[in-house]
Amino acid sequence: MNTWRSPWRLERGVALWVLLVGLACGPCAAQPDWPNDESQIKAAFLYKFAGYVDWPEGFLGSVETPFTIGVLGADPIADELVQIVQGRKIHSRSIVVSRLKAGDPLEDVAILFVGKGDAARLKPVRGTLQAQPILVVTEEPAGLALGGMINFLLVDRHVRFEVALAPVEKSGLRLSSRLLAVAQRVHAEGR
Repeated sequence: MNTWRSPWRLERGVALWVLLVGLACGPCAAQPDWPNDESQIKAAFLYKFAGYVDWPEGFLGSVETPFTIGVLGADPIADELVQIVQGRKIHSRSIVVSRLKAGDPLEDVAILFVGKGDAARLKPVRGTLQAQPILVVTEEPAGLALGGMINFLLVDRHVRFEVALAPVEKSGLRLSSRLLAVAQRVHAEGR
């Protein structure tokens, strides 16, 4: 018996079995729903970002004050974020996801996520936002130029992010070097 063929036959048999199971389970199992996955990943990033950011002392209030993540114009991401943060804490605080509309006050928000199509609303309030220690995260191609500090990117269908350090520093926030190390791009100068 020729032994080199046995592993090949086993691999081919496993590959065929996986293909048949995928087809039997239908198109939903074989092909994940990309936009839903993208929302889940972005929501997970938003939750994780908080662990790599230092806010100025006193900004977050007492430990009884909830940590608020505001979401403007991105309901699927807000929905996913609500699921992710349920029963969890950030900096020893409970977490609240606040769905915002343009013009809503931001005084209790620690992280502001601005969805696609809404980032242009940041431009008029960019100076005000950068004077406050609020981490602004966007998902627009020009998100950093519009006032975002972290901007989501899609690179080969993978969610990545870029960081603009100038607005982060102006706001009094400090980002961990571990967060910067995994960024797709870090812009030292303002955008």
